[in-house]
Amino acid sequence: MIDTVLFDMGGTLEDIWVDDESRHSSIQGVLDILHAHGIDLNMDFETAAQSINAGWERYGAYRDPRQRELKPEEIWGSFVLTDFGLNEDSVRPYAEELAHMWEITHYHRTLRPHVKEMLEGLKGLGMKLGVISNTASLYQVFDVLKGYGIRDYFQDVTLSSVTGYRKPDPNIFLVSLHQVQSDPASCAYVGDTLSRDVIGPIRMGFGATFHIDSYLTKLKDTNVPADVKPTYSVKDIYEVYTILANDTCIS
Repeated sequence: MIDTVLFDMGGTLEDIWVDDESRHSSIQGVLDILHAHGIDLNMDFETAAQSINAGWERYGAYRDPRQRELKPEEIWGSFVLTDFGLNEDSVRPYAEELAHMWEITHYHRTLRPHVKEMLEGLKGLGMKLGVISNTASLYQVFDVLKGYGIRDYFQDVTLSSVTGYRKPDPNIFLVSLHQVQSDPASCAYVGDTLSRDVIGPIRMGFGATFHIDSYLTKLKDTNVPADVKPTYSVKDIYEVYTILANDTCIS
C-alpha cells in the first residue's frame, strides 16, 4: 500500500532550464556579491566566467563519483573560487548568499502546471508528502517552495546540502524515510532522472517510481543501464495523483 509520495524538486515539481541569459546573470551575480563584500577581481568578465566555470567543473569531478555534497563554504572556498585566491574562511560569511543566488539565477525555475492540484489530490488521499533534492544551497529549496505556495504540503524536505549525500546515494533516502516515518515499500518517488530518481528508490525498495521528462533528463541520464525502468512514465505531473487514486493497493 502506497501511503507516502516523495518528490524531486528541480525538473520535477518545477520546470528548470539554463540558457545564455541565466549563465551570464549567475556569473554577474557572483561578481556582485564579491564586490559587495569588498572583493574586486580586477579581471574582465569572460576571464572571471571561465575561472568560475572551471571551479564548478572541479567540484563536479569531486562530487559526482562520491555522491556527496559539501557545505556552501567548502564548495565556493575550496573549489569554485580558488582561482581568485579565496578559501573557506574568507567566503564563509557569504557562502550561502552565493549558493542561494546561484541556484535561483543559473537556473530558470517555474512551477510545473497542475502541481498544486496534484498535491491537493494526494493530500485528500491521506498521503504523507516530502521532497528529496540535490542542491548546493542550504535554504533555497525551502524559499522556492514557499514562493510557489506549496511548502505546507510537505511533512519533510531533505536536502543533499544538509545530509551531505546526493541522490542516488541511499543515505539521503534513509534520512527522508526516517523523517516521514515510512517504510520504503509504502513509498512512491517522483523524479525526472533515471540516474538519480529511479535507480535510487529502486535500490531502496520503494513501492513505485514515477518518471517525468525535463530539460535535465538527457543531461543527467548518461550511461544508465537499459533495464532501469520506472513503474510509471507520465507526461503531466497530475497523473501521479490519478494513478495513485485508482491504484488498488491504496486502501
